[in-house]
Amino acid sequence: MLKRLSVTISATAALWLFGTSLTTAATKKPQPPDEFPPSPLEITTPDPLLPRNPDKDKQPLSVNEQQQLEVELDKLNQQATAKLQAGDEVGAFDIWNRELRLRRYLGAVKEVQALGRVGAVAYQKSNRPEVQYITQRLQAIQKQVQSQKTNDLELLQALGLAYRQVRSPQNAVEVYEQVLAAARQQQDTAKEVQILQAIGEVHLSWFDYSKAGATYRGLLKLATARGDSVNELLYLQKLAYIYEQGKQPQQAIEIHNRLTEIYQRQNNPTQLPALKLAIGSDYESLAKENPNLLQEAFNNYQQAYTIAWQSQQYVRAGEALQKLITLYRSQGQIQEALQASEILVQTQQLASNFYGLMNAYDLIGKMHLERKEYPQALNAFQKGLEVAQQLKYEEDYFSGQIQKLSGQIPQ
Repeated sequence: MLKRLSVTISATAALWLFGTSLTTAATKKPQPPDEFPPSPLEITTPDPLLPRNPDKDKQPLSVNEQQQLEVELDKLNQQATAKLQAGDEVGAFDIWNRELRLRRYLGAVKEVQALGRVGAVAYQKSNRPEVQYITQRLQAIQKQVQSQKTNDLELLQALGLAYRQVRSPQNAVEVYEQVLAAARQQQDTAKEVQILQAIGEVHLSWFDYSKAGATYRGLLKLATARGDSVNELLYLQKLAYIYEQGKQPQQAIEIHNRLTEIYQRQNNPTQLPALKLAIGSDYESLAKENPNLLQEAFNNYQQAYTIAWQSQQYVRAGEALQKLITLYRSQGQIQEALQASEILVQTQQLASNFYGLMNAYDLIGKMHLERKEYPQALNAFQKGLEVAQQLKYEEDYFSGQIQKLSGQIPQ
C-alpha cells in the first residue's frame, strides 16, 4: 500500500508535502519499375555557357573563367526557381539539371553544394527520378574522394550535408564517420564534436533512437570532460528526449536525475516539477515488471506536486495530483484519492483551469459512487454541472448523472 499523505488546507492555500492501353503495352518491352532513363546530369553535349571545352582541352577553367561561369549559373538557378513558382516543375528541373552539369567545372565542393540544394527541392516535390540522379552523382563523387590517399574533409562534410538533403541517412553517416575518424586522428576535438552533432541529428531525424543515444552519450562525455556545462545540459536534454521516445525508462531516469541535480545547483525550481513527473512516469513503466518500484513513482509525483505548488506552477501541480489520484485508485485507496481530489479542485481553481475543475468534480462524483455515497456523489456532480454550464460543455452528461442519483436518494 502507498504511504498515507498528510494534508493541511487553509482558506487561501493548501500545501501538500507529496495508367497505358494493352495494344501499346504488347508492342513495347516493359521497363522495370526501379529503372530510370539515363541521368540528365551525365549529358556530355557541349554547353554554350562554357567559354571552351575543358574536357577536350584537358585544362581546367581559369579562375576568371570560373567566376564568369558562376555568375551565369546563379542566373540559371534563379530562372529555375521562377519556373517552379509559376508551376512549371518539369521546366524548372530541366534548367537545374543544366546548372548542375556545369557546376562540376567550378570544383567538387561547389558542385556538391548545388546538388544538395536542388536535391532538397526534388525531395520536397516527391520527384523520385531527380532524387535518384542526384544521389547517384553524389555517390560517384564520394567514390572518387575515397580513392584518393588524403581525405578532403571540406568535400566530405559537403557530401554529408547533401546526402541529408536528399534523405539518404546511411550515406550521410558513412561520410561523417570518415570525417570523424580523421578528426580524432588529428585530435581536433572541435571538429569531432561538430561531426558527432551532425551524426546525432541524422539518427534522430530517422527515429533511430538507439544510435542517436550512443552518439549523444559520446557528446556528453566530451562536454563533461571539458567542463562545458552549457553543452552538457543540452546533451542531457537531448538524451532525455531520446530515451523517452525510445521507451527506455531506466536510462531516462538516470538522465532525468542528472538534470534534476543541475537545476537544483542552479536554484532553478521551474524545471523540476516536469522532471519529477517524468521520473515518476518512468518508474510506473518499470513497476509493470517490478511492483516494488510503484512507491518510487509515488514519491516523485508527490515531490512534483510540492515543488509546483511552492513555485505557484498550478498547472503542473494539477498534473501531479492527477497522477497521484490514479495511483491511489489503482491500489484501492479511495479515501486517499478523494482527499487528493479535494486539493485538485483548489489547484484547478488557482490555475483557472475550468475544464480541469469540471473533470475534478466528475472524478470525485465517480469515486463516491463506487463507495455508494450517493449524497456526496450528487453534490460533486451538481458542482460539476455548474462549471459545465459556464463552459457550455458536457451539460447533458452531468444532468444525467444528477437525475440518476436523485432517484436513489431518499427525499
